[in-house]
Amino acid sequence: MPKFLAIYTGTATATEKAQAAGRIDQAAGMTAWGEWMETNAARVVDPGGPLGKTKKVGPDGIADITNTAAAYVIVEAADHQAAAEMFRNHAHFTHFPGEGVEVMPILETPGSGAK
Repeated sequence: MPKFLAIYTGTATATEKAQAAGRIDQAAGMTAWGEWMETNAARVVDPGGPLGKTKKVGPDGIADITNTAAAYVIVEAADHQAAAEMFRNHAHFTHFPGEGVEVMPILETPGSGAK
């Protein structure tokens, strides 16, 4: 079955909006997140976790940068749309200040013969 990387994203603006709407509830969010993980346990390949500060490595060296990536998970689904549908009404939006979940297929490495 195809695998997909889901990156949970968030910004300071999304956090401000969630706080203003009274939407942030850490305890209820962790409960809801756990329920999502349990419901989707058969399709979660790697439960992932929160992401820390980012360093970018390039031809000119290493630099500290800021991006919107907050956490990740790897799931299996029949197709890209089915993988994306898994994240509708996720705790990332309902209890936390999440801005989005970016879902992308994990492709086969050319020439690897991996399935």
